[in-house]
Amino acid sequence: MKEFEKKSSPSREGFSKFLPSSMSDASARRRLTEYEIQVQDLQAYIRSLEAETVHLRKKLEDAPKDFMILENKLREANRQLVQAFNQNEKLVNTLYEAREQITALKEEVDKLCAPPSTYGVYLSVNEDTTVNILSQGRKVKVNLHPSIKPEALKPGQELVLNEGLNVIEAASYEIQGDVVILKEQLDDERAVVTLRADEEKVGIIADPLRALRLKTGDHILMDAKSGYLLEKLPKSEVEDLALEEVPDINYEDIGGLTTQI
Repeated sequence: MKEFEKKSSPSREGFSKFLPSSMSDASARRRLTEYEIQVQDLQAYIRSLEAETVHLRKKLEDAPKDFMILENKLREANRQLVQAFNQNEKLVNTLYEAREQITALKEEVDKLCAPPSTYGVYLSVNEDTTVNILSQGRKVKVNLHPSIKPEALKPGQELVLNEGLNVIEAASYEIQGDVVILKEQLDDERAVVTLRADEEKVGIIADPLRALRLKTGDHILMDAKSGYLLEKLPKSEVEDLALEEVPDINYEDIGGLTTQI
């Protein structure tokens, strides 16, 4: 380049021989000055091209390094993305479990804060699908929960009632009560029983007893609150030996031991 600049920087004497001989000295000098300016501009342009060439060559040399750096950055970004995705999935699972626990705790709190349920005894069903029950000594007409079918309820069966005394659940039969003695069965649904002190009362035969053959003297479990006869109880061994009816036969009618006596 320096050689080019030397070759490209001729002296005024060198330019002067190319000028027409008819030009005046002032015109020649002006023309020479213009040539020198053009040459200097060309030299500056050449230097800028050389600098740009050096810069481009350096960028070309650095390109593989930059590519590797970008590739490493991309790989690191992908790793961080996978890690963030895994953490996000763990957080989602944790939130889901926490939500389930909160829901379970809320249900438990609601149960603990709910008013107590009362019990009633099923009596009968009405034409409008309401049922008659006995609750706290009162006969009440109430509604059934939609999930409970009236035909599935049996007389004497206990029912769970909500705060409004409507039936929300069917229960079993009462397993405790008074022991009474059957005196007479009036029909399929009623019977006369003997209580303490020979007091008599008409009880309602619960559904489980209606399929059994009841006899006078049978011991029956009775729910005193509802008046239902719930269960046939076994007799004691001594009572098994006792006669339910005393036969009208005298000793003389038996005989057979006169000689021995």
